[in-house]
Amino acid sequence: MTWYEATALPAPARPPLKGDTRADVCVVGGGYAGLSAALHLAKAGLSTVLIEAASVGSGASGRNGGQLHTGQRQDQDWLERHLGDAAARQLWDLAEQSKALVHRLIYDHAIACDLRAGLIHAAWKRRDAEALKAHAAHMQARYGFIETWLDKDEIARRIQTTRYYGGVFDSGAGHLHALNYARGLGLAAESAGATLHENTRALGVTSTSDGVRVRTAAGTIAAKHVVLACDTWLADLDRKAGAYALPINSFVAVTAPLGEDRARALIPSGAAVADTKFVVDYYRVTPDHRLLFGGGETYTRRYPADLKAFVAKPMLRVFPQLRDVALDYAWGGAVGVTRSRLPHFGWSAPNIVYAHGFSGQGVALATQAGELMAEAVQGTLGRLDVYAGLKHNAFPGGRMLRTPLQVLGMAWYALKDRL
Repeated sequence: MTWYEATALPAPARPPLKGDTRADVCVVGGGYAGLSAALHLAKAGLSTVLIEAASVGSGASGRNGGQLHTGQRQDQDWLERHLGDAAARQLWDLAEQSKALVHRLIYDHAIACDLRAGLIHAAWKRRDAEALKAHAAHMQARYGFIETWLDKDEIARRIQTTRYYGGVFDSGAGHLHALNYARGLGLAAESAGATLHENTRALGVTSTSDGVRVRTAAGTIAAKHVVLACDTWLADLDRKAGAYALPINSFVAVTAPLGEDRARALIPSGAAVADTKFVVDYYRVTPDHRLLFGGGETYTRRYPADLKAFVAKPMLRVFPQLRDVALDYAWGGAVGVTRSRLPHFGWSAPNIVYAHGFSGQGVALATQAGELMAEAVQGTLGRLDVYAGLKHNAFPGGRMLRTPLQVLGMAWYALKDRL
């Protein structure tokens, strides 16, 4: 059991699909993207059926670090260099809209997910601090976006560690209870009129003369449109699109209760923290005074034999004073990552749309993906086309060699964190 599951609000039982049904839209996937799509489609008056192979939020949406970031997974200066100023500005505007969308949905639907403001981006190396400071100046000059620069002394006051060389504080970013947010979106979608079926895996998607048919073990959904929102499982339904993102296993552990004073001392502002390593450490203090710490990745299907020890290693590099503290929870799972670290949107057919590969930034971007796919189904393509127009490269090697090649590449970047 994850800490999220142990502290989540109750969720209703949703029966699996049995028999054949029809809808305007079938949404495949019960994470942020699919739930957001179902909510926006139902609010628009379209009959919507969502199917989820397990339970709502059981994938990455219900077990991630819960961090709500500003911007895309790539920095704006990277986007400007690789895509040009105009495209970079469009992606910045979309990212700001995605963050606002999360806030609006939580407010409009009274989702009790402990949304809190503030995120510190911490420099793991001295040269990272210089880059963060320069980037903050660039963002203020070009985009009017203000982050607070933290030098080595100030970041040590903000985070109870001497590990960092500096950083920036983003008051507009934040963090939340990942599973409660997903469950809240599910309830909101149902309130808007969508039908949700759990324990219902899509086995195939086939275009027909009058739409699309989605096949499951116990029934089918005949729909005019299909939204594929299944991230790391997209390749099971669309092998071509699935080649543009690969699953990376990310791991999280949560300490035993620290007590209010000790927990507050770790990060006095209550902000979330993410560092500049390729294999990112990301963490925050929970409302019940624990440290939730994400760290370490693997690139094959195998998990470490001892998840708690695996995550404790990077955690204790940052907070050696927690060596006496037990870890009560540890878990892991796959997130979809693209080569560019930008999300991959597209069409499998004129009436089948997909989005995946949120690369660890899915709280905001996957929520927005659902909204954009719902817009596209209704014929409004402008915002989705910004993402769909991005150039992506598939991972090389075909189905047999893709994983070993990925392991070699990722291992090299992970090694650079230690150099």
